[in-house]
Order: sequence, then C-alpha cells, then structure tokens
Amino acid sequence: MPELKVQHILTLAELFAKGARYNFIPITTSSLGKSICKSQQAASKHLLELESAGCIERLRSGQKVSVRITTKGHTEMSKIFSVLKSSLATSPSFIEFKGTIISGMGEGAYYMSLKGYAKQFKAKLGYAPFPGTLNVKLKDKEFIEAKRALDAYPAIMINGFSDDKRTYGWVKCYPARANNLVDTALILLERTHHDDSIIELISKDNIKKATRLSTGSQISIHVPVKPIS
Repeated sequence: MPELKVQHILTLAELFAKGARYNFIPITTSSLGKSICKSQQAASKHLLELESAGCIERLRSGQKVSVRITTKGHTEMSKIFSVLKSSLATSPSFIEFKGTIISGMGEGAYYMSLKGYAKQFKAKLGYAPFPGTLNVKLKDKEFIEAKRALDAYPAIMINGFSDDKRTYGWVKCYPARANNLVDTALILLERTHHDDSIIELISKDNIKKATRLSTGSQISIHVPVKPIS
C-alpha cells in the first residue's frame, strides 16, 4: 500500500478517536465496521492493509485483538491533517457569478433616486448610482449558493430609513466588476421580490451600455472578498 486510501484514513481516524495513538486498545472488526459504516469483512481488510503498511501494530491474545497506531501511521495522518487545515483555511480572493441579464420591474430606478439611499450611496460608494439596477438571472446552482454565502463577508452597509410614507430596508453593497470592464456594486436587499436566483447590480454608469450588452446577454461578475475572520 504505497499511500493511504480514503478507507484507510477513516479507519485510522476512528482508531485515533478510540485512543490508539499511544496505547493498545481492544477492538473487534465488527464494532470497527459499524463505526466506519463498513462491513466486518471490510474493516478486517483495512486493518490487515494498515498493518502491512506499518501504520498500525496488532497484538493477539486468544480471540481478542488490540491495536496501536505506529509512528508512521501518526506521521501519515499528520501530513493529511496539515493539507486539509491549509486548504480549509484558505479563502478565495473573489467570488464569481455568471448569469443572464433579464428585464426588471422598473423599481430599481425609483429606489435609487430616494434621498435616504442616494445620500448614503454618494458618501459610502463615492457616487450616485445610475437610475435603476441591472438584474441578472444566475446560471447554475453553484452561483445561487455563492450568493447565499456572500452574506457572510464584509459589506458596505446602506442603512434603512423612514419617511412620511413608509420604512425602507437596508442595502448591503459589495464592490464588483462586470465582465471585467465596469465597476459596479452587487447589492443584497433586506426587502426584495426576487428569489436567490437573481442578483442586482448598481453602478455610476449604465452597465448595459458600458459593457455593450443587452437583455438576454451573458454576463460575469467578480466580487473581491476578504477572508472571514
């Protein structure tokens, strides 16, 4: 066995959990099989292969078997742990969305023009957005999931406000680039008629004209993100 396979990793992990790093622990292949969701025969084979590879030692006393993880077994698992820890701790430099430009309901222009929003956009984004939002229908499930995950990253917060007529919700803004041509902001709204398959973009420019795209065109949006602390 030149390298550990997935089934061997799971078996060693179970042995670590049972305290077999420094001590011989009594174990049966039937109980081990149940713990790793494998048959008794599969568990027995794993132990034989791990012993052959020098990752575990076994002691037999009659019908009873005790197992201990060797230094080699510990070293191999430590390498795997190091790779997994590094991979899981790595955050992307950007989140990409791909989708199709669709027609909106015309509400974006109204909301972008409200003073309670416009003043904050100017102060916090550095510009008053072009009237309206660009609506994009996300292409695949992976991008819908990315939109949901985006809420965990730091955003520029536009606070909600009230006027004599009604109360308006907050807006989270994520600076972005559309087709790597136009600076935009992907916005998440406290109150929206859209489901998670739709994202909205704002910009100081008319995004369609700046990207030379139209309704039905494919578009790519990159949102730079900072690591989650």
